[in-house]
Amino acid sequence: MIRVELPAMLRRLTGAEAEVELEVAGAATIDAVLDALEARYPGLKGTIRDHVTRKRRAFVRFFAGGEDLSHDPTDKPLPDAVARGTEPLVILGAIAGGISSA
Repeated sequence: MIRVELPAMLRRLTGAEAEVELEVAGAATIDAVLDALEARYPGLKGTIRDHVTRKRRAFVRFFAGGEDLSHDPTDKPLPDAVARGTEPLVILGAIAGGISSA
């Protein structure tokens, strides 16, 4: 089982808890996790990655073990701790903006 932490914006679309457990077929990769997540929660299709290109949306980030995996190839195996289910894959919505000097 792979554990996935979802941000509030995605939990509202799915009705899921903050953390879900997924059975992933084959190698534990971001692609495999997203395939399983979208299969369980079809409302997520197109929100985390583009429908056609399957590339990560610009304001979505993936973290595991304190590392930002957002720019890694999505078919790269996830860290062992994530694959074993001892640590979650964290999906976050990035925040854009700057500091106001007002």
